[in-house]
Amino acid sequence: MRIAIVNDMVMAVETLRRVLMTVKDYQVAWVARDGAEAVTKCAEDTPDLILMDLIMPIMDGVEATRHIMKNSPCAIVVVTASVEKNGSQVFEAMGYGALDAVSTPVLGASGNPEAAKALLAKIVTIGKLIGKSGATSKSRTHRESPQSIFSPLAARVPPLVAIGSSTGGPNALAKILSRLPASFGAAVAIVQHVDAQFTPSLVEWLNEQTPLSVELASEGSRLEVGKVLVAGTNDHLSLQPNFSLSYTKNPIDYPYRPSVDVFFKSVAHYWHRQGTAVLLTGMGRDGAEGLSLLREKGWHTIAQNQASCVVYGMPKAAVELGAVAEILPLEAIASTLIDRLAMSR
Repeated sequence: MRIAIVNDMVMAVETLRRVLMTVKDYQVAWVARDGAEAVTKCAEDTPDLILMDLIMPIMDGVEATRHIMKNSPCAIVVVTASVEKNGSQVFEAMGYGALDAVSTPVLGASGNPEAAKALLAKIVTIGKLIGKSGATSKSRTHRESPQSIFSPLAARVPPLVAIGSSTGGPNALAKILSRLPASFGAAVAIVQHVDAQFTPSLVEWLNEQTPLSVELASEGSRLEVGKVLVAGTNDHLSLQPNFSLSYTKNPIDYPYRPSVDVFFKSVAHYWHRQGTAVLLTGMGRDGAEGLSLLREKGWHTIAQNQASCVVYGMPKAAVELGAVAEILPLEAIASTLIDRLAMSR
């Protein structure tokens, strides 16, 4: 895999080089000292992956990500020294197409070797997504169990909107949630591909965009009307038979963490009421199989259209699988959710 480094700090560049050199199949394609230089170099020589710093002179990492994804798109991971300080910029960069974010490794006696391991693990995952890894993985499905959509248990659960998203997802989620009223009479659950260290910042940021209450889903959380729960760990969010939420490490070898498919499939098996499921912008195929199963169970399924996606991967896979009842531009999704909720009452 050819990997480019964009960072204005000499020590950070050297550290990233040393981390990458520990894997024989990784090659440093080029180094850029600011975002403007990165845009130029990427247009001339597009790598498989860019490790993009945020705070740089001339052009920052957010603006560089926007230009690169528009003109010479490739996989981008934001590498930042401070999650808390740069959370909003991380999500802005992800809105333009960055796949994920990770802390900058620091080597030496005072360093954090775990950060280097986290970066390499992230690169392995992205390698699978972009076809630069020989590893293959298959999602494990729940065993089929008979369930009646019209079971009396349906009266015990509220209407549910389940949303899956990846590349470009934070901005898409913000646009949808900002258009839902405080009186929105459904529970909302979100699985967004993002490292667990950034989910608290994501939740805080989304809370500023909507009148609804946005919280991290914790072990034992329950889906409630007017509350938005966001998957909050690197394990997979899953609905349990008693309608509580839990996290599972399985499937271990699945490249998408947390997985939209794992959550959608668990909802299809255990949520005794038809709802609406939405698959938003993102790279790869995660969520397509789960959306298909939900449609089989009578759910209304929505995919974001190609024109409004940052990356038309996950929605495209769902459309090709026949899992989608309705393809909508991002601007129309919130109003559709509101209208369908009114119809179901």
